[in-house]
Amino acid sequence: MRRGNRWIVSMFISAGLMAPLGALAMPKPQDDRERHEQEEHQRRMYDPENRDYHNWDDREGRMCRQWLERRNQGYVDYNQLSEREQREYWRWRHKEEKRDRHEEHEEHEHEH
Repeated sequence: MRRGNRWIVSMFISAGLMAPLGALAMPKPQDDRERHEQEEHQRRMYDPENRDYHNWDDREGRMCRQWLERRNQGYVDYNQLSEREQREYWRWRHKEEKRDRHEEHEEHEHEH
């Protein structure tokens, strides 16, 4: 193979190997609001007692605020809560989910 052809072939091979890396790159946020939204979207919390993960989004933030209000406690970021408080939150959160599902089921049965 001639020297020129080797160079072209090596360029195509290099480009082919680099293409998957470009597909994995995430776009950078354009401003602080977009950065905050991206961080919130990617935030996941682990519940060790139930051995599951929860996406921390606006809904979860509202639920946490509700839990804090019921405890007559001012807002505190989840990460600032003690491990004991975090466990208590997830215990309450799972009970709320079960209660909500039960109420939805009851409403659905009464519709028919």
